[in-house]
Amino acid sequence: MNRNPRHSIMARRTGGQAGTAALELVIVAPAVLAVFLLILALIRTSTAAGAVASAARDAARQASIARTPAAARASASTSAREALSQDGLGCNPLVTVGTGGFGVRVGVPATVSATVSCTVPLSDLGLPGLPGSKTLRATFISPLDPYRQR
Repeated sequence: MNRNPRHSIMARRTGGQAGTAALELVIVAPAVLAVFLLILALIRTSTAAGAVASAARDAARQASIARTPAAARASASTSAREALSQDGLGCNPLVTVGTGGFGVRVGVPATVSATVSCTVPLSDLGLPGLPGSKTLRATFISPLDPYRQR
C-alpha cells in the first residue's frame, strides 16, 4: 500500500473541514451583493439629488431674467428639462415657478422661485425592500432686478 505523505498531512491540517469554504460563500455572497446594491442605490439617489438641485437653480435663474410671469414659467421649465437631460436623468420633471415677485412695483426688491421635482427609478436594482422609485425635490430662489421693468 503506497500512501502519499502529503495527503495525510493535508487531512490533518484541514481537520475534516473540507467544503466549508463553499458553504461560507453561499451564506456570505447574498449579503455582500445586497450591500453592493444598497450602495449603488445611495449613489444613484445622491447624484440625482445634485442634478435636481442644479436644475432648480438654473430654472430660477432663467425665470428671474424673464419679463413676464408666463415667460418665466416657460423658460424655467425648458431650462430644468435641459439640465436634467444633460445630467443623464430621463425623468419628466415637474417645475413650479413662484412668480409673485413680478407683481411688485419697480424699485422694490423681489424674488422668483423655482421648484423642480423628479422621480428617480430604483426598481431596476432588484433589491427586496427598496422602493420602486424616489421623488426628489429642490427649490431655489433668485432675485429679480429691482430697476428693470416687469
